[in-house]
Amino acid sequence: QVQPVESGGGLVQPGGSLRLSCSMSGTGGTLYDTYWYRQAPGKQRDLVAIMYTGGETVYMDSVKGRFTLSRGSARNLVNLQMNNLKFEDTAVYYCTNGQGAWGQGTQVTVSS
Repeated sequence: QVQPVESGGGLVQPGGSLRLSCSMSGTGGTLYDTYWYRQAPGKQRDLVAIMYTGGETVYMDSVKGRFTLSRGSARNLVNLQMNNLKFEDTAVYYCTNGQGAWGQGTQVTVSS
């Protein structure tokens, strides 16, 4: 059973940076697409970015130019580099393989 695990969240000031990571266990060697979502308090869970198995990336307009996806050295490890963070980036960030497996989320708080 595939199990994504997010890490790297924390507290950062506006304009700062964080790097989140998503690793997936139980994949049996299969490479999966990796989707990043976020959910702010009282709001719906929104798509942030996607890394497809072929390396293609997609970013939502709200993060384009500030967030960057990259593959880690381990299979099914995807990093989300977040630069120039804004107050509105505060949320719990989740990763998923797009096939029903979700991580527990990692909190990102942007505050002065």
